[in-house]
Order: sequence, then structure tokens, then C-alpha cells
Amino acid sequence: MDLRDKVAVVTGGARGIGLGMAHALARQGVHVAVADLYTPSQGTAGYAFAAERDVMQAVEGLKAHGGRAIGVPADVTDMSQVEAMVATVTQQLGPIDILCNNAGVIDTGLVVETTEAQWDAIMNVNVKGVFLGCKAVLPGMIERRQGRIINTASIAGKRGNARLSAYCASKFAVVGFTQSLAHEAAPHKITVNAVCPGILGTAMWLDILLPQRVEQVGEDRDDAFRKYAETLMPLGRPQTPDDIGQAVVYLAQTDNVTGIALNVAGGLVMH
Repeated sequence: MDLRDKVAVVTGGARGIGLGMAHALARQGVHVAVADLYTPSQGTAGYAFAAERDVMQAVEGLKAHGGRAIGVPADVTDMSQVEAMVATVTQQLGPIDILCNNAGVIDTGLVVETTEAQWDAIMNVNVKGVFLGCKAVLPGMIERRQGRIINTASIAGKRGNARLSAYCASKFAVVGFTQSLAHEAAPHKITVNAVCPGILGTAMWLDILLPQRVEQVGEDRDDAFRKYAETLMPLGRPQTPDDIGQAVVYLAQTDNVTGIALNVAGGLVMH
């Protein structure tokens, strides 16, 4: 699919991986809607979500690529808000050609320590949010017989990890959902794929996961993260949002790939 002048929605697009996706698409001439919560409130794991200023900064940066960009408030766990997001984007930018279901949360803990609220929060955003996003855009894509859906899974959706049972379960679910929907959407010329990021220097890693994996992070958190990732990655470096963005561009362009869960993990996971 030629991406120039296509319209994309990236949920959780104001920062981190989502912002990398948005910029990669915008560089290809895609008009991008950044969907996010517009609130600095914290999730159950204790790291802050994107605030309205983050969304506005993202939008201005995307416009610098020459295309159009807007911000749209949306809680991906609420169907009425997801439907309103689709309506707003369609009205302001045009019919949605590409949906990147990227919004996600994480929390950690042993199974015996994980609360029902923590489990539900992760499943609602990471799995239900993907389902609702797909459900909202599919009628339009089916009508036009064109569309790309790209769901953010994780290498945690390929391999379980201690203290991440809920998160891993949610990402395994995304991979399975992606494969099932790919079968349903294929007759309508719509592809559905997942991208599986490895280790990135986002809030999830720097604020939550890194301190659990190294005894002493030290004063330079970024340096500690880099050294930790280098010890794990066959290719010798952590991933970046731009790495994930490149994979998203590929999955948006290609016409004969569907139902895959593409690892972007420096060789950390190879299946």
C-alpha cells in the first residue's frame, strides 16, 4: 500500500513507542492522529501517563514532516470514547487506513501478590483496548476493502517471565487475537499484524522493570539501562522507538503479509 496521504491512528501515541510509530508513518506522508488519555494520572504500577502537553508537543513535531496531525483524547477501554475517536479522526483527517493499537500498561508481581485490580487494569488496556479499536475501525475498512491494523504485542507475548504473569498473558492474548482477526479480515483485503518490541528505554523499563533487574541502578539510570540491554542483545544494543516505527512502516506498506507477530528485539527472541 502506498502510504502517502493515508490516515493513521496511533493509540498511546504521545510518547515512547507510539511516538516512534507516529513519526515513522509521518515521514512516509501519512496524516497521523495521536490518541492518548490527556491525563498525567498514574497507573497501578506508579508511572505517569501522557498529559495533554505531551500530546500537543507530539502533534507539532509530526506536522514538521509536512503532513497533517491532530490529537484525540481517548480511553481505549471505553467503547463510546473509541467510537468518538474514530468519528473525530474521520471528520478531521479522513477515513482511517491504518490503526496502530499501541496503548498499553504494565505492572509486576508474583501471581500470589497480584491483585484482581492489577490483573483487570492490564487486561482492559492491553487486550480489551485492542479489541475495541479493531471493532471500531473495521466497518469502514471493510466497506473500502482496504486497511492495515498493527497491534503492539511484545517479546513478552512470545516467552513468559517471572513477576510478569498478567502482562505476559495480555501480550500472548494480543498475538492470538491478531492471528484470528487476520483470518477474518483477509477476504476484505485488510491485513492484521502485531509488532513485538524488545527492550526500550521507555517509562515501563526505566521506572518499573529496570530497578527489579539490577541490584543498584546508580545515579545514571540511562547508562545502567544501556549496559543491561547490551548484555542481553545479540545485536548489542537496546531497541529504540524508531526501530519499532520502521517495522510498523513495513507492515503498513506490505500487501501480502498478515497474521504475523514481528519481533523487533535485537535477536533476544528469535521465534
